[in-house]
Amino acid sequence: MIRVLVFLAAILAAAVGLSWLADNPGTVNIEWPVLNLKAEPSVFQVVIGLALLVTTALASWSLFRNIWNSPAAVGNVMNRRRQQRGLDALSSGMIAIGAGDRDTATRYAIQARKSLPNEPLTHLLRAQAAQLSGDKATSRRIFEAMLAAPDTEQLGLRGLFVEAQRENEPVAAKQFAERALHLNQKLAWASDALFDIQCKAADWDGALETLAIARRNSHIEKGLADRRRAVLLTSLALNAEDGDPARALALAAEAHGLAPDLVPAANLAGRMLAARGNTAKAAKILQKTWTRCPHPDLATAYAFARIGDSPRDRLERVKQLAALNPHSPESAIAVANAAIDAKEFNEARSALEPMLEGNLTQRIATLMARIESEQHGDKGRVREWLARAVNAPRDPVWTADNVISETWAPVSPVTGQLDAFQWRVPVESVGTSDTALVARKIEELVALGAPVVRPTEGEAAAVGADAPPKPASTAPVKPTPQRAADVTDAIVVDEVKAEIKLQPKTIATVPVQPKPAAVAAALEPVAKPAAQPIKPVAAAAQTVQAKPAVVASQPVPAPVKTAAKSADKSTDAASKEARIFVVPHAPDDPGLDAGDADGTVKPRPPYRVMP
Repeated sequence: MIRVLVFLAAILAAAVGLSWLADNPGTVNIEWPVLNLKAEPSVFQVVIGLALLVTTALASWSLFRNIWNSPAAVGNVMNRRRQQRGLDALSSGMIAIGAGDRDTATRYAIQARKSLPNEPLTHLLRAQAAQLSGDKATSRRIFEAMLAAPDTEQLGLRGLFVEAQRENEPVAAKQFAERALHLNQKLAWASDALFDIQCKAADWDGALETLAIARRNSHIEKGLADRRRAVLLTSLALNAEDGDPARALALAAEAHGLAPDLVPAANLAGRMLAARGNTAKAAKILQKTWTRCPHPDLATAYAFARIGDSPRDRLERVKQLAALNPHSPESAIAVANAAIDAKEFNEARSALEPMLEGNLTQRIATLMARIESEQHGDKGRVREWLARAVNAPRDPVWTADNVISETWAPVSPVTGQLDAFQWRVPVESVGTSDTALVARKIEELVALGAPVVRPTEGEAAAVGADAPPKPASTAPVKPTPQRAADVTDAIVVDEVKAEIKLQPKTIATVPVQPKPAAVAAALEPVAKPAAQPIKPVAAAAQTVQAKPAVVASQPVPAPVKTAAKSADKSTDAASKEARIFVVPHAPDDPGLDAGDADGTVKPRPPYRVMP
């Protein structure tokens, strides 16, 4: 609107001026001796002539300038059209990548490269199209070329890291993640990937540094960061327990402060403080964790925290601990164990009595068998409780990815995930047969220290005359102070299996970490004479076989994965030579794609061995 008003005002001023000149005529005397020119035009004519001259000059200059710049203008038009085609190809190619259309993505990638050859998005589209087509050599070549340009270096490192993981090259993947994190600590994927790799390699110090970087850049919440730091500190403390007890105690105490419900940290800190004579602080740590997550190891460490206590004194201490979490089955089991050691069998029965109906487990049944064996020597009651133990539900154990371990471990032996072991009942599947279920539960009774009666020679010959002898289980069992007097007689697993005609089956466990000599000596209970063995009869086998419906109704244990496979994989990975990706090349022209030119791609060696 303002422009229109200005234009109208200019026209009005010109009209007024011309009208004034017309009303006030005058002459201009022009003399030019060179051309012998003499003229006396009016002022009005002079003004009109000057206006026409200026207009003609401006029009001539504009025409000359357009002719002079016409090649550049044509080039700009062609460039804009080419850029538009390239942008359309990039957009359509990305849509095809998201939709999984391999052929369309490859076609648009070629078109984008022709229109926008040096655009970073073109390189990304080509690399993703090559990945979608399964052309690893081309995708990796493009990502390597991105490393030479500062604006695409991070993108190239991410792509090479993904390719290294797909090709199962952990050394190369770690190098790319470290380089990306060093380049930009705000990259969440780099910190997460490097942390996982360091945990799988048991590089606890490096994992702590990476975790600190992630927490500093808000890549992880504070609660989760504290939990992970506590697990890493507990791992370092367990490794330093034998060589540097002072450092191990400091690490365990810090881990307990970060995660009070972490049983291994509290157990280690409590045992080491008790070994140093600091009973009050050890009891405080164990009590704090017991209220959150009761565990048999905590009860054992609490019972033997004060050196020189009698079994009766230990029973009183355990009763105080159980009162902090009275509704947990672990409290009743801890009191029963301490009562049996103190020969207070009636008190042990009273502690277990509320658990006999709805919460009966294998450990509770075996404890009842111990009570019957040590108090009355009733062989029939012992066999009855052992049969109920075979059919009873399983107790909580340290499990991670269906791997059962006697001790806690910081990472899963299958996936390498940190803090994967949980104290819970193992997941069970329906695919296992009843006989395999009974066999596995007998193996678990061995680990629990159940008093199993030994068959006589005549009974063994009568039951297993037609069956060849079966090998005994070799599952490693870690003794604890409360279980030192659990077994009234050695368990003959092959003879028990011969009675029920089952094949042996070993439960896979993770190797047990030995305790320091000083701590083990401090926690070692007073040795007790074993009770006299009880002669069995064949009724024990009949009791087990007479209840097939009960066995079938119980959940069937899931097949247990052994930790040996993971150990073999880690050994093979360690035996490999260190490999890295080939150094990057020029970023302008990374090479041919599949479908360009002759349609061939020359494969290059993906790795080279470092000297």
